[in-house]
Amino acid sequence: MPAKISDNALVVLKGRYLKKDLEGNVIETPDEMFRRVARNLAQADRLYDPKADIPASEEEFYKIMSDLLFLPNSPTLMNAGRDLQQLAACFVLPVEDSLEDIFETVKNSALIHQSGGGTGFSFSRLRPKNDRVMSTKGVASGPVSFMKIFNMATDVIKQGGTRRGANMAVLRVDHPDIEEFIWIKRDQKELTNFNLSVAVTDRFMEGVESDSELELINPRDRTAVRRISARDLFNEIIEAAWESGEPGLLFLDRINRDNPTPKLGEIETTNPCGEQPLLPYEACNLGSINLAKMVRMGEVTSPIHYDIDWEKLEKTIRTSVRLLDNVIDMNRYPLPQTEAICKGNRKIGLGVMGFADMLVKMGISYDSEEALDTAERVMVFVKEKAWEASAGLASIRGTFPNFKGSIYDESGGPRLRNSTVTTVAPTGTLSIIADCSSGIEPLYALRYTRRVMDDIELGQHINMQAAFQKYTDNAVSKTINLPRLATKEDVREAYLLAFKTGCKGITLYRYGSREKQVLACKGIC
Repeated sequence: MPAKISDNALVVLKGRYLKKDLEGNVIETPDEMFRRVARNLAQADRLYDPKADIPASEEEFYKIMSDLLFLPNSPTLMNAGRDLQQLAACFVLPVEDSLEDIFETVKNSALIHQSGGGTGFSFSRLRPKNDRVMSTKGVASGPVSFMKIFNMATDVIKQGGTRRGANMAVLRVDHPDIEEFIWIKRDQKELTNFNLSVAVTDRFMEGVESDSELELINPRDRTAVRRISARDLFNEIIEAAWESGEPGLLFLDRINRDNPTPKLGEIETTNPCGEQPLLPYEACNLGSINLAKMVRMGEVTSPIHYDIDWEKLEKTIRTSVRLLDNVIDMNRYPLPQTEAICKGNRKIGLGVMGFADMLVKMGISYDSEEALDTAERVMVFVKEKAWEASAGLASIRGTFPNFKGSIYDESGGPRLRNSTVTTVAPTGTLSIIADCSSGIEPLYALRYTRRVMDDIELGQHINMQAAFQKYTDNAVSKTINLPRLATKEDVREAYLLAFKTGCKGITLYRYGSREKQVLACKGIC
């Protein structure tokens, strides 16, 4: 029998995931949804083996989903086996420095939003405000003005009839318009469909430490426009994030050190939640294992003792990697460029959710060294077994086509089917369906109604993200939730610690700093 679907999960599934007739009536059960997705994805096996046992694959895929052991990203659940067949969560689109290219990207993002995907953009290639435009003898309006056009386009398109568009806007820290970008969300009515992140370099962070100057570079001709204090700019980022929760930071050099295909280009931005750095036109193909289901009663019977069910976890990892690899082949891509690079690099992102629930079952406090140790034990196991599964697929199906010249080829590393294998996503909606805690976050209400976060707790959130990042190919999505009384110095310490501990980015949110927020609590926050 499939796992019991909670009442909350049923509300979400009926609203966005299950099939409906022309009158909007739900005509599919959750169990039928899982069967639809499993049957569709199993078909990809025939591409590699005409005699493949499709019913057996379907049953494997169905079981890990219906038992809520693993769920693929939302568009796969919504669209697999249906007319749309767009299965990717998010895409990165390039924004080049010409009016034609900019509006071509607006058009492409609209097509992606209509198909159920989100989009990430770097606006760092656009010339700054008031720079000259030779073709018209006029002046440029700057990247922030074009972000507003993208935002408006998102406003008027409802994604695939199910989701409103989500976007990430990134600007390099050395762009001349960086201060306008940092402060744009002081007005909470601006760029409401965007998350904002500043792409910072190691050189900038070193400049903050040494209190040296930063050159702001015009991307049109690579000339220095002016010099400003790196530390003063860092303080502006801190103040803006303290006021509104944005912008976050992306540690660009750290991200590109892990770029598996550097010869294809530099990574400049991520998906909307920041956990998937992507090259232009690449797409997210994510899925998450429910760690709450990976705990078993151990050998000690008094007191009751629980431990991780490593055998069950390994089996789930292997099936999940094959399912996600099949998604790449079964996806109907909205753009030809996306299909080419996704099938060339075959990136997947297997992650986890329900981590806080796992700790509760094992009697481990989230705010403890034992929790950090558990995080590392879990994620190193997930990475090792996922890589083994990807290598196993490569021996049958071949390596990803762009393997030659990749970091694995150059270093004599493993011959993988997928250029990246692991990612830790936020799993906001998936965790409701699976009835577990989201991603690697603590239990929000219990934690925040009980006490105000002190310095030890703040450090623990960053260290937890770093523990998972150490064994994650892509990046880790985690919101550092701060209490209302948190100071700007708390924000500074969080940013510096995230950089020091090897995180690829950081997003934080001070309780009550926006008029509308997704999570709220009673009592002290």
